Amino acid sequence: MALPISFDDILAAADRLRPVAHRTPMMRSAAADARTGAQLFFKCENLQRIGAFKFRGAYNALSRFSPAQRQAGAVAFSSGNHAQAVALAARLLGMPATLVMPRDAPAIKVAATRGYGAEVVLYDRRTEDREAIGRQLAAERGMTLVPPYDHPDVMAGQGTAALELIEDMIAAGEGPPEALLVCLGGGGLISGCAVAARHLAPGCRVIGVEPQAGNDVQQSLAIGRIVSIPLPETIADGAQTLHAGELTFAVMRECVDEVVTATDAQLVSTMRFFAERMKLVVEPTGCLAAAAALEGVCALAGRRVGVIVSGGNIDMARFAALLSAPAA
Repeated sequence: MALPISFDDILAAADRLRPVAHRTPMMRSAAADARTGAQLFFKCENLQRIGAFKFRGAYNALSRFSPAQRQAGAVAFSSGNHAQAVALAARLLGMPATLVMPRDAPAIKVAATRGYGAEVVLYDRRTEDREAIGRQLAAERGMTLVPPYDHPDVMAGQGTAALELIEDMIAAGEGPPEALLVCLGGGGLISGCAVAARHLAPGCRVIGVEPQAGNDVQQSLAIGRIVSIPLPETIADGAQTLHAGELTFAVMRECVDEVVTATDAQLVSTMRFFAERMKLVVEPTGCLAAAAALEGVCALAGRRVGVIVSGGNIDMARFAALLSAPAA
């Protein structure tokens, strides 16, 4: 059965992104290696444009619009990072954008989305259906809906993060990763990264990391069908998804080896590690993959491990409050 995206799709996305996206750094930490007994290679997408990997998928998708689609513009729904990504991509490509965002989204993400020139439509994530709102707006305005993860062009764009990481590991003389840890919400990032890893590092074990309170993909893979869950109560706001996408689940069933979880306390501990030892601001969702390594969720000793650090958008007051709270 053919997958929704191919490695060629990821290479094509890389060509489109090369002039506009940052090739984010691959960072090392002696403290992280000592703590895990592994060689960790962090792909710092918190330093990507808009502060998250989401720019990759959004720009790749919008850049493929027809002239008529560009004139009408894009509509999307997101808790924050995909919203910012679509807003910036639309501005760069000269098209209007409308973003459906939850009322309780981090203020920094809402402000940034508006700052890129997009219209923001707020909704209550506990009582309203963001997908229905997005579809209605698209129909009423003739705009093109760009989902945050369940879209081939979005998935292919996100896969360029792993493409770059694996290329940089090989160029540095380290060899390809033996394991790749990826933050997991709806599955767009891990789908693209898993396809890239399968091609460039066939022996690499691809591991997704969800919030413990929102392990819908872990449940879905265990029974072989998509499971829907109530809104997860977790500080990882970018992974508060209710279910995987049809396209992303098809890729994850085929290409993802394992899904594990991290607790909110482990995410805070990992945020603190990044801030103190690597001088990086990373949001809770962005810490998921690293938490699985640093908190001992996965046994990684003696292996080369790629770690996708997916984003760094967090209000500074919230960041300070989480790091100053007593350890759980």
